[in-house]
Amino acid sequence: MVDVGNKLNLVLEDKDTLHLKVTRVIRNAILRGEFQPGERLVQEELAQALKVSRMPVREALHKLESEGLVILEPHRGAIVKKVDVEDLDEIYYLRSQLEKMAVELSVPRMTLDDIAKLEELLQRMEGIDDVERFVEANIEFHKLLVKYCAWKRLLNFIETLWNGLPQQTPHFLEGQLEISNREHREIVEAVKVKDSAKAGQLLSEHILRTGRELMKKIRLKGSI
Repeated sequence: MVDVGNKLNLVLEDKDTLHLKVTRVIRNAILRGEFQPGERLVQEELAQALKVSRMPVREALHKLESEGLVILEPHRGAIVKKVDVEDLDEIYYLRSQLEKMAVELSVPRMTLDDIAKLEELLQRMEGIDDVERFVEANIEFHKLLVKYCAWKRLLNFIETLWNGLPQQTPHFLEGQLEISNREHREIVEAVKVKDSAKAGQLLSEHILRTGRELMKKIRLKGSI
């Protein structure tokens, strides 16, 4: 049996169910390159390494398949998927359109407390040079922007597109933190005056710009 224990670290967080914790750990290991494209993920090995039953591992692998990080093949199980530029093109374009819609629906209902929280998150990101902490604040920032969108299916689509590589983009693009902070600041200024159309458009441009840079890097290097 291949020793995968040193690739995985199950950090418990009360807010997550077990299968979501397992999903997060395996996802991060894939994105860090600890599991390579084409590598087989064996449920029994993962369960043993994480000290959980096979059920949360099975659920996690199905979730990662929906995110485009693994492929579930009959009789072979889960295979780590190679990053596909065409997939990324689709993901970032869909995000740019769907999140724009969600922000336009959400901004009119945002409170002064919400705007203060956006400011707080922005200041936190502007003062961070640790990528992991930036990613955490960035996820919270984007979720707050669409918090009041009443279209639950739309939010579910966005969540699926967000999980996986898009969350981790700051790890792969040089200068991404500084550029994102400038773009985030412009979005917050639009939210402050309740200009939902402008906030949505700025967010859409932010997502498309990030997607273009990521795909350019992959085409040049052949990987992230």
